[in-house]
Amino acid sequence: MTMEHKNLAGLSREELLAEVVAMGEKPFRSKQLWHWIYHRGETDFDRMTTLAQPLRTALAETYVVKRPRVSNMQTSGDRTRKWLVQFGDHQEAETVFIPEDDRGAVCISSQVGCTLTCTFCRTGTQKLVRNLTAAEIVGQFMLARDSYDEWPTPTGGGRLISNIVMMGMGEPLLNYENVAKALTIIMDNEGIALSKRRITLSTSGIVPMMQRCGEELGVNLAVSLHAVRDELRDVLVPINRKHPISELLDACRAYPGANNARRITFEYVMLKGVNDSDADAKELVRLLQGIPAKFNLIPFNAWEGAPYECSSNTRMRRFAEILNDGGFSAPIRVPRGRDILAACGQLKSASVRTRI
Repeated sequence: MTMEHKNLAGLSREELLAEVVAMGEKPFRSKQLWHWIYHRGETDFDRMTTLAQPLRTALAETYVVKRPRVSNMQTSGDRTRKWLVQFGDHQEAETVFIPEDDRGAVCISSQVGCTLTCTFCRTGTQKLVRNLTAAEIVGQFMLARDSYDEWPTPTGGGRLISNIVMMGMGEPLLNYENVAKALTIIMDNEGIALSKRRITLSTSGIVPMMQRCGEELGVNLAVSLHAVRDELRDVLVPINRKHPISELLDACRAYPGANNARRITFEYVMLKGVNDSDADAKELVRLLQGIPAKFNLIPFNAWEGAPYECSSNTRMRRFAEILNDGGFSAPIRVPRGRDILAACGQLKSASVRTRI
């Protein structure tokens, strides 16, 4: 590929239309291209058989359809798969697929590194390098489909990759424009066509962006809470100093589309002797009254140099019991991919910001 070849994967409908019109082609050609790129997952213009041969040749002279490069792939003993994904500037991020029996979720990164220094999270030890583009975000989902050969064929076939969680490296709401563009492409009914109900965006609490996210995207919201007191959350999730718990919960109450059928998920990592007491659980029940909510209790996943230990199984079960008694669903997440550092809070790449 030369520098002049522009990647069509990651372009919105409007951008793709503009490229087609600039070539002197009729606008309907952009719909055909959209179908091939996003519905069929095709990367070779020669196989886009509904396009006339001269157009296919012209496209190949100017454009490419390509994914980010996979520089490493690991598959865990529990079938979790992790890709180290390399972008055009050689920066890297990680993408994880977590399979269930008949479905599965792709955990997608939104940044290389992270600005948030959450002390229990390995990704937080890697400083932010840069935001990912919409093409790089969509590309992670597309390469997961490539890996499992899951693009539609004339004969159909089942789908293993059924959900997206924006829970990889980075804070999605600090790269909102690119994340929103990518998810809009993914949700388009004539392309990948993943329902907004199958997409969950996780935030550490970027309060000013939450309302906009709900109004414009309408995806499920997950909130990394992890503490019931500001003084502790200030340490665990430092963005709390800017947007404290009361402000965050007000934004959750106002989140568009949240109701008992579509509850907000509150993620809570279980840290031994830090945030796992009966009193913490009871305060959670009190704090979340009136919010359509459920919990995701996450056993702490260790990494080298981590300053915490995971709560005991007995303690986690008791914590969940108190939340259940308070009327909340609170399953304890079964850790996946720990043996390849693919579990929640373990993602990191070797990329560093270049000093200029």
